[in-house]
Amino acid sequence: MLKEWKLNAAAPEAAELAREMGVTKSLANILWNRGICTKAEAEVFLQPEKQPFYDPFLMKDMDKAAVRIADAIDNEEKIMVYGDYDVDGMTAATLMVHNLRALGADVDFYIPHREKEGYGFNLPALQSIAENGVQLLVSVDCGIASVDDVAAMAGKLDIIVTDHHLPGEKLPPALAVVNPHRQDCPYPDKNLAGVGVAFKLCQALWQEMHGQSYTQDLEIVALGTVADIVPLIGENRKIVAAGLKKMRHSSFAGMRALVDVSDIRDEELNTGHVGFRLAPRLNAAGRIGSARKGVELLLTKDNAEAESLAMELDMLNSQRQTIEQDILAKAEAELAGVDVNNLPAIVVAGEKWNPGVIGIVASRLVDKYYKPTIVFSRQDDGICKGSCRSIEGLHMYEALSACKEHILQFGGHSQAAGLSVREEELEDFQHAFAEVAASTLTPADYVPKVKVEMELPPEEITFELVEELAKLEPFGMANPKPLFGVRGIRGRAPQAIGREGQHLRFQVGAENAPVTALLWNRSDYVGIVNSEVIDMVYSPAVNEWQGNCSLQCMVDSIAPADGERIFPEREQLVDIYKFLYQIQQHEDYIPYTAEELTVDFCKRGRHISLYTMSLGLRIFQELNLLRMDLQENCYYLPKASGRMDLEASPTYRNGRHR
Repeated sequence: MLKEWKLNAAAPEAAELAREMGVTKSLANILWNRGICTKAEAEVFLQPEKQPFYDPFLMKDMDKAAVRIADAIDNEEKIMVYGDYDVDGMTAATLMVHNLRALGADVDFYIPHREKEGYGFNLPALQSIAENGVQLLVSVDCGIASVDDVAAMAGKLDIIVTDHHLPGEKLPPALAVVNPHRQDCPYPDKNLAGVGVAFKLCQALWQEMHGQSYTQDLEIVALGTVADIVPLIGENRKIVAAGLKKMRHSSFAGMRALVDVSDIRDEELNTGHVGFRLAPRLNAAGRIGSARKGVELLLTKDNAEAESLAMELDMLNSQRQTIEQDILAKAEAELAGVDVNNLPAIVVAGEKWNPGVIGIVASRLVDKYYKPTIVFSRQDDGICKGSCRSIEGLHMYEALSACKEHILQFGGHSQAAGLSVREEELEDFQHAFAEVAASTLTPADYVPKVKVEMELPPEEITFELVEELAKLEPFGMANPKPLFGVRGIRGRAPQAIGREGQHLRFQVGAENAPVTALLWNRSDYVGIVNSEVIDMVYSPAVNEWQGNCSLQCMVDSIAPADGERIFPEREQLVDIYKFLYQIQQHEDYIPYTAEELTVDFCKRGRHISLYTMSLGLRIFQELNLLRMDLQENCYYLPKASGRMDLEASPTYRNGRHR
């Protein structure tokens, strides 16, 4: 998919920062464009582990929470930690239980079932907890929206809420509400994850009860922080930088087992390992099993039990992947007879699709089509549960608010949300949501963007540059890995690699000193790289193999260079149509991918770019001159008569008159 570059401007002021810091202008420019403009700010950013933590008692109600918990421990009251079924909630529950036990508490934990109970407090669970003799409940990563449930338990159960989600108009009437997003909370760092807020409560408890400074267990805090995709700046940056270093040799048997079963070979882990290896395995417990398993894994002190639980989560993750692929294939089948290019948004629904997995499927569809997407699962009770993912330009929560007359309930934020709709309202909701997306988004919004730090030819990459860029780690939200761009280059010797031949490797740079470029999951671009001049966005890296080190480009995206982005006029469209007709006459079917058709067209002695071919196929679909065979998963040309009325195609009309 063609991505539009958002190229950072060179900052002349960064030259002075580079001189003061003793770093290259490249690094100083990156820092400057991230709002780090002084030596003092740069030192804090580049050396996060040396920065002190803020006083936990700066957080509103922290004093009340610490005193009440300390009293409960001293009086041997039963305490319940109430968490959530995602990784942030699991790690927050783990951290809280682990520390309360270390402080002498009689404590257990409760994680609601994703499908049966949903997110946050539910009154039957609170009532059951109180009936079992629990006197104090401490929430982690949830509770801020549970105003009515907390009120209903007044006089029956003391409740302390710790959360990081945005409060509503009213706070729950709890004994203490610890949340940096409270309007009256003076805590200077508002970006903590739920596990980060739990960590601050642990700091307060150790200080309150024993006068000790608590900075342990950061690998648990880092795991939840990275998984929850909160900004990796401020205290989060310090937490993650320190926590990553402890994961492989953690004092938690479950953490060590999780790393081992995830087959991570690097000695020191990075945020990519956490986001793509560790977190999915824990999340699988909450998606298709019981999230309690994740907390049990992280809490156990028995190596054999840890190994067994980690293997169980690994198997659950494999099941999750299978379920995900099955739902994705069914969702794609729902879209096969539709011109997705002209949809303002994607809404698909299926019978009893796993509600814990549909959010991932929605993300996959956004990755492929770059359109706001909602995936629904129809349930037996006539309710459709949906998971939403958006794109830049459409605030998902606000879009759902505009359609609320068709919605039972919904919640979320700008880029992701969940909702429930009655079966009989689904079609009306789909139309209403499409109208909101169409009226909000412009054609430019449907072009994905990629942030490029600067233009840098691959032959100018050095080992020193890669080493210097590593100083910016850990990478994540608000501090992405720096990407560089190069325009108008030719790739050489492209080949498919990987166990299933799904990845692409090719050479770039000077012929006498080539640099290897790797692009994951796009081996279908082999012919394109071999025949087209391309623009490439990448991150520089070092490959270590059998003691040898070499520079390489980890490719984010490739696109046709400007000279290849030719809009097809009538004459070229006629050539493409004749080409498709010849294929159908001789092969009985036309391959579905634009990549394969582009390569085949070029093999016949005439050059065409992927960009031009893709537009041509879209125009023919809009004119109903090219259709999809759903059973064979290929294109076919229906019988046509008369002259092509190209002006009837929105793509042609908009491109021709631009």
